[in-house]
Amino acid sequence: MKIIPLKVLGWGWFYLSTILDDCSRYILLWKLCTNMRAEDVTDTLDLALQASGCDQVHVVHKPRLLSDNGSSYVSGDLAEWLPDKGMKHSRGAPYHPQTQGKIERWHQTLKNRILLENYFLPGGLEAQIEAFVDHYNHQRYHESLNNVTPSDVYFGRDTAILEQRESIKRKTLEARRLHHSQRAA
Repeated sequence: MKIIPLKVLGWGWFYLSTILDDCSRYILLWKLCTNMRAEDVTDTLDLALQASGCDQVHVVHKPRLLSDNGSSYVSGDLAEWLPDKGMKHSRGAPYHPQTQGKIERWHQTLKNRILLENYFLPGGLEAQIEAFVDHYNHQRYHESLNNVTPSDVYFGRDTAILEQRESIKRKTLEARRLHHSQRAA
């Protein structure tokens, strides 16, 4: 989880709080906040637990929160909230962004896309973020995920997709060999 500041002209700074699944890189949830308090972090986490279903079933290993050392993450309020949800918290080493490389990369990709425009209303910024999250989760192939989307990995479709691709590749190679051998004869 990480928070990044984004500016809306005439309105000031807003802070994007994002929850990313570490295995699939799927953006579980994001929330645009007006400040960076621990309450905003816990609200975002509550929404992510609801979205993932972890709050409705017994989960043996609750998700672990990995964050930086921002004031909202080192607060006592968050430290009290996490054990009630059965969650553990790990913080990255100071001045070592590689610890959170996946979410750092996500933020860089997001900023490269949405900061191409100026925003004059918070709703405009939210609409752009929503559209990009949808694209990122469901349409953008990731080389590090064997060229499937984060939603394919998150929802367990990646194995079937990769098997289907391998089957198509084998059939294509066989057809090429047959075609080549017929032309050579």
